[in-house]
Amino acid sequence: MPRFALSALGVDQPGIVAAVSGALMELGCNLEDSTMSILQGHFAILLVVSAGPSVTVAELQAALEPEADLFDLIVSVRALHDPVPGAEAGGDPQGSQLFEPWTISVHGADRTGIVHGITAALAEAGGNVVDLATHLVGGADAPMYVMTLRVTLPGGIEAPAAAARIRAAGDALGVHCTVHPDEADTL
Repeated sequence: MPRFALSALGVDQPGIVAAVSGALMELGCNLEDSTMSILQGHFAILLVVSAGPSVTVAELQAALEPEADLFDLIVSVRALHDPVPGAEAGGDPQGSQLFEPWTISVHGADRTGIVHGITAALAEAGGNVVDLATHLVGGADAPMYVMTLRVTLPGGIEAPAAAARIRAAGDALGVHCTVHPDEADTL
């Protein structure tokens, strides 16, 4: 069954999700993974969809064209090929070691380089970003930067050392950074 990655971006307005998901439904597509968010007045959609065996990138683009025109969206579709091992959990794509889910929370005065500094320390520690969200909060006179990351870190005794490296990067940036293992998810 073919799978596709789809992104759409445009000025936020009611009906975008209904229109995009309706066009995909008409083609028989199933939304497997998705994230959607408003970013400073712009609505962003990222989807992984599966489709019938004969559906192509061109057909998906054509099916979404009326919605893209109606909502002034920039739409991109690309075919996904073989699944990436470990991708479900954001783990090691090579499958060579156990990874554990952790959460990183960062807040402090807004400045350039916070995302880079924390994610560079994470990468150096062998970790991987699963989900990342940032927000600028507070007034214009004293903006506060807030970042939350869901990550995977190398398992076992390496995880605390990786967490310490990430906290040290936060200290160097002058922001408060907490790093802790995720608790088991319950539905």
